[in-house]
Amino acid sequence: MRRRQFLKMSCVLGAGVALCGLGVDLVPIEAWADEIKKIDRLKSARQTMSVCCYCSVGCGLICATDEKTGKIINIEGDPEHPVSEGSLCAKGAGIFQTTEANEHRLTKVLYRAPNSDKWEEKSWDWAIDRIARLMKEERDKSFITKNAAGQVVNRVETLAHMGSSNLDNEECWSITAWARSLGLVYIDHQARV
Repeated sequence: MRRRQFLKMSCVLGAGVALCGLGVDLVPIEAWADEIKKIDRLKSARQTMSVCCYCSVGCGLICATDEKTGKIINIEGDPEHPVSEGSLCAKGAGIFQTTEANEHRLTKVLYRAPNSDKWEEKSWDWAIDRIARLMKEERDKSFITKNAAGQVVNRVETLAHMGSSNLDNEECWSITAWARSLGLVYIDHQARV
């Protein structure tokens, strides 16, 4: 290191310490530096065109994949798409959160028994079997319900189904048909709420 470089580094370091001592917040500068790093990563990423699956509009997406890890690092609207011209709705803009980059994704089943204060880790097979068994028991009890005229009605009024906004139109239709085939009458969707 030359003398001139040493003096420059010392002055910059001293100015930074002085500014921090005066209460100057460096968080925006750090955020800007992180954004610069992300832009550099995006420049070297492989870009793939895709289509948003959440509704019938089919907005265009650009998926940036890191060449080294093979993981998606960014998803944004495609400005050259003829329909959406780069704009996305809230579901399309949040599609990146459904990738493996989201550390809060559900990866294991946690179960808490009635009157217990401890969570237990269970397998998906155990959870699906338990849900199916409990739904069948409830359905068997409810299918002997009679209406005001004394007729047996095949409906389950003790179970409900709430649809998710992370489903496309075809998935919503098939899940609603499935719920109706079970006799559920309380069917709602999160997009309506």
